[in-house]
Amino acid sequence: MTLQDALRVSPGATGTLARFDPEDTHGVEKGDAMAARLAKSIARLDALQYLMYAEQRRALLIVLQGMDAAGKDGTIRHVMTGLNPQGCRVHTFKTPSADERAHDFLWRSHAAVPPRGDVAIFNRSYYEDVLIARVHKLVPKPVWSGRYEQINRFEEFLTQNDVIVVKFFLHISRDEQRERFRARLRDSTKQWKLSPADFQDRTHWDEYAVAYEDVLSRCSTPHAPWFVIPANHKWFRDFAVSHILVDTLEACHMQFPKPSFDISKITLE
Repeated sequence: MTLQDALRVSPGATGTLARFDPEDTHGVEKGDAMAARLAKSIARLDALQYLMYAEQRRALLIVLQGMDAAGKDGTIRHVMTGLNPQGCRVHTFKTPSADERAHDFLWRSHAAVPPRGDVAIFNRSYYEDVLIARVHKLVPKPVWSGRYEQINRFEEFLTQNDVIVVKFFLHISRDEQRERFRARLRDSTKQWKLSPADFQDRTHWDEYAVAYEDVLSRCSTPHAPWFVIPANHKWFRDFAVSHILVDTLEACHMQFPKPSFDISKITLE
């Protein structure tokens, strides 16, 4: 079984989080060999982005979700470091503005979907509308419970229009989150990341876990799969995400387009 197969969530699967150990590294060992493999994956991801831009036939949407301190920012910083910023945009979806609240919950996300040839990374996403909206009862149950199917249709629409959708749930343990919060409290360069809401949400850990179980079960589809990334070890998180992205793009069998003119007739003086 490939790493991609091992971490992919089967459609309709239940009890998903219990089957994934946040400490698991799937036989990969930390060290120089792993670091070399990660560097190779990042370099290959850069080459594949260039090829996708040249081909102009498809786009890539990367969705990152996870509990607070799961490593979404770190994943973007370490894995996407090789991507050309001209063709890559990161979108962070915070509390909706008045204009965004006046539209449907997918409106602001659809506006951020990348054009063909480009990559977009959603640091949190429209899934917050079945996570935080559910846990904190921001909307009634009939509203958020209807959104799973709306999300599935939205993602199917995107894939039918040449957008590759890859979704990662960065899976950390509650103990690991506590240690990362403690490290941030001690580090003056990271204290700015904290807010009282982080500690309040920690008291809702079990409720978020149930909400994520439903997301993974109901919204992992053949066209837009979820991958659960054991993320207690940051080095393995980065390796797994980069490996899956490379495999996903390799499977597209992209080709450089032919020149639009006869280059044999060009002469340089």
